[in-house]
Amino acid sequence: MDRRAVMLGLALAGPGALAAEAAARSGDENPCSVYTATLAEPNQRTPEISTEEMRRILADGSAVVIDARKHPEFVAGHIAGANSTMQEKDEPPADVVVPVVLRLVGGVKSKAVVLYCNGPHCLASKRLSEQLVAAGFTNVRRYQLGIPMWRLVSGPVEIELAGIRRVYPIDQTAVFLDARSAADFAKQSLAGSHNVPADKLAAGALRKAPLPHHDFNTRIVLFGRDAAQARALADAMAKTPFQNVSYFPGTFEELAAAVKAH
Repeated sequence: MDRRAVMLGLALAGPGALAAEAAARSGDENPCSVYTATLAEPNQRTPEISTEEMRRILADGSAVVIDARKHPEFVAGHIAGANSTMQEKDEPPADVVVPVVLRLVGGVKSKAVVLYCNGPHCLASKRLSEQLVAAGFTNVRRYQLGIPMWRLVSGPVEIELAGIRRVYPIDQTAVFLDARSAADFAKQSLAGSHNVPADKLAAGALRKAPLPHHDFNTRIVLFGRDAAQARALADAMAKTPFQNVSYFPGTFEELAAAVKAH
């Protein structure tokens, strides 16, 4: 009997039957999870990848990942390691975007490209995928679940200087966490930021941070001495329920200068 029919029968039988089935399969790898899911729309012109596949691609560099959203959205927060073709506030035409992608792949149209945007109902990655296929690209895929799913499963998100310059003076609810040492923090930091030393994470520094437990969707921006230090704090934050977390992949000196000049 088809497994879907079996599961339907178990569901109709009640939660006890489903629990028994789950227990019987507890030693098996679950073939269907939030990490392996795709939108799976019919008649797709370019194939989708899952969150699990996106993680693997970012880890091994087997594809060029491109954020198909507009530039202001990209700088405000994008999947760590992604590239942008949008350098203006308005979406540029295909005859501008396609050459940018061509440069990103080193002129090789057969190189693997993965696009993403703002999730299931966003058309930006679909439009760009069609433009690329029409231009002769032969290995184009989409992470159609996009940035909403990536944030949901605590995937690392980067914020650019332009994004911080916009957020820092305006979003009074945002929380800024400095991953540098207590000594460095005492010398200088961003006004209103809080110190969560990356070298004290194992000792529970994050538990002592003034995090907004009344609203887990509050914007949280992380920074440190450099990208590695900020990413260490981001990886620790990924084990918390907070969903709107991003880190700055540059140096503290760059960040301080940009905020001061704003």
